[in-house]
This record gives sequence, C-alpha cells and structure tokens, in this order.
Amino acid sequence: MSTPTPHFDVPALRAQFPALNQLVEGRPPVYFDNPGGTQVSQAVIDAMRTYLVEANSNTHGMFRTSQLTDATIAGARAAMADFLNAPSPQQIVFGPNMTTLTFQMSRAIGQTLAAGDEIVVTRMDHDANISPWLLMARDRGVEVKWTNFDVETGRLDTEHMASLITPRTKLVACVYASNALGTINDVSAVVEMAHGAGAYAYIDAVQYAPHGPIDVTALDVDFLACSAYKFYGPHVGVLYGKREHLESLPAYKVRPASDEAPDRWETGTMNHEGLAGVAAAVNYLAGVGDAYGEDFAATAQGLSGRRASLRRGMRAINRYEQTISRALLDGLESIPGVSIRGITERDALDARVPTVIFDVAGKAPDAVARALGDVGIYVWDGNYYALAVMERLGYEETGGLVRVGPVHYNTHDEVDRFLNELGRIAAS
Repeated sequence: MSTPTPHFDVPALRAQFPALNQLVEGRPPVYFDNPGGTQVSQAVIDAMRTYLVEANSNTHGMFRTSQLTDATIAGARAAMADFLNAPSPQQIVFGPNMTTLTFQMSRAIGQTLAAGDEIVVTRMDHDANISPWLLMARDRGVEVKWTNFDVETGRLDTEHMASLITPRTKLVACVYASNALGTINDVSAVVEMAHGAGAYAYIDAVQYAPHGPIDVTALDVDFLACSAYKFYGPHVGVLYGKREHLESLPAYKVRPASDEAPDRWETGTMNHEGLAGVAAAVNYLAGVGDAYGEDFAATAQGLSGRRASLRRGMRAINRYEQTISRALLDGLESIPGVSIRGITERDALDARVPTVIFDVAGKAPDAVARALGDVGIYVWDGNYYALAVMERLGYEETGGLVRVGPVHYNTHDEVDRFLNELGRIAAS
C-alpha cells in the first residue's frame, strides 16, 4: 500500500465533516461517490443555518436582513473570484447548477450565430457541456464537429480537435477533467486553439474543481463553469465569464432586473443560504492551504491572502490524492477480471484525477454497485451523464461501467476496504 503524503492530516480534516463520522447500520460508510457530489463540512452547515436564522430575506431592501443578504451574495462572489483567480467578483455568475447555467449561456451565444457557423464539442464531456450546444446548433442551423478521445489511453485527441477548427468556428466546448475517465485535459492548449480562430472557449471544470487549482486569468478562458456541491459546498452552480462577454451578450431576463453584469444573468431569487455555504466551502479549502500547504508556497508566488492559501491548499490536496490514485490503480489491477478504462501509467498520475471507471468480468455494473452499497461502500454505475464517453467505449448498451471516485477526505484504509470487497464480489 502507498504511504499517505506527510504533513497532510486526513483524520483532522475528516473530523470537520459530520457525514464522515456517522455509522450506518453499525459501520462507517465509504463515500466513493464523490464525482456525483461531495460531503460538506460543519462550517458549511453552520454558515447556511446562520443565514437562514439571521439574514433570511430578499435583496436590495432598506432593512437589516436584506442588507445582510446583499453582503452574503457579495461575499460568495468574492470567494469564488478567489477560488478561480478571476480578475473581479463581478465576473462570477451564480445559478442552480452548471447545466442550467450552460443552457442559459448557449441560448445567449446562439443569438450571435447563424447558419454556416461551426462549433466543436468533445466525446469526453459530460452531457451538460454537449446537449446545450447541440440544441442551440439545431435551432440556429450551426454545424457541430466532434473531437474524439483515444479509447486505449483515455486522452483527448488534441490534434483531431485542431483539425476540426476552422475560420468558421465560433465556440469550442471542452471538459477540464472527465467525470468518467478521470483524464485532465490541457485546457490551456484548447483555449489557445479556440482563440486562434476567434472562437469562444467554454470549459466545464465541474470535475476538476475539487482536485486542483484553477486560474481563469492564466488560462485566458472565455467561460468556465463549475458546481459548488462537487467541491464540498451546497447545490449551487458557478459560471466565470470575461467581463466583455457578460456585458455584451444578450441576456434573457425580466424587465425590472438589472442590466449590469453579473446580475443580468441571474434570473429570479437565488439560493442565498447556498451562497453562504459556497463562501464557507472556499474558506475550508483555504484553510487546508494554511494548515498543509507550506511545501507549495512557490506555486502561490504573485498571489496573496485567500488566493495564495487556496493555491497552496489545492496543490496539497492534489499531491495527497495522487497517492490515493496509485493505491486504487494498484489494487484494481491486482483483482482478476477487473478492467480499467483511462490513464493507468503511474508516472502520469498528474494527468488524471482519482476518478476511475472499470468493469468486472461476468458482472453487471449495477450489480457490482449494489453489492458494494450493501456493505456500505458508495460507488456509481451507468454512464453518469457522460453518454458520449460510454458510446465511444462501447459500453452504453450494456449498462456502462462502475465508477469509484475518492477525494482528499478519503483514506488509504477505505481504499483497502473497497478493494477487499470488490475482490470478493469479482470472485463470487
């Protein structure tokens, strides 16, 4: 078994998450379902409760609770601007989830496109970064081009993407990290290719956000979306956009709503208690950097305050999770009948998040997931809305694959427990 990273106190971090310290039918559950949503810290729960007790109101009123609500929204914008290293909190848009935000933005961008224009999507993406663009293209007469990934290596074919981009390309949509294969893409190269054709780059960072630092300024990305419930917060979607796009694209909104960005993109009353939780989740990750990020001080040069803490914290998380990835891959490969899809090279762990998909010979994916669930180990089966991935791999018609997805609060002992149970299931 791999040795956990020194100076990264996982038990101390786990103690902050009430869900991780409960017993279900006499045993602690193993949360390996994190790609579908992570657990939250007590600080997130407390922040949401405090809002509901002390500040519950609508916005822009001339009284205390409304003013506290305005401050809550501003605090969440500032937190997410720090998390993404955005130039301004006014470039942060909130919504119910990444999917809804992407549908909203696809409709707005679609109003600027015409028949004969082109967009590029990938077969590696979650469908939330595919279907909104397909439907927009259908409505506007826009041509869709598909970028493939290598079924053997699990890597995006960036040369194929480059060959698809032409002077008529208006948008390139790509995932930062696959919610199925676990592959981390070179999004900087994707953005550069898109901008070379004068196209927008729209990046889905939902699966990458819990695992490593994001810098929208360095990436020069036009739009980047993520969801707080994937990085230890509540169910809130987040969209970063360049200021000029947020100010100029046509927004679908009610007439009394502000014409200023980012408010013009936020339709109706928002989830204010959720926004209080978003800020608390970001502060939790900054706290990880303050406690365990000393080795990564050099990576935060040029940053200060919470931004520097977040950079160090996400680097510390990434280093620890690579030890989890190694243990997981080692164990899965040792079980007869188990086949992994995606990156398995141990010298390329920095090119994947610890999300791994696999099948078990002679076992249906839902049967494997059910058997693990029966012993308190939570994993996913099916396509997890990565429909294009399963279609390209050839597993969609047979029920998809099993997905296991540890994060930084998971332990090597939990990996061992999972592997032991999976070995028993495979041999049964």
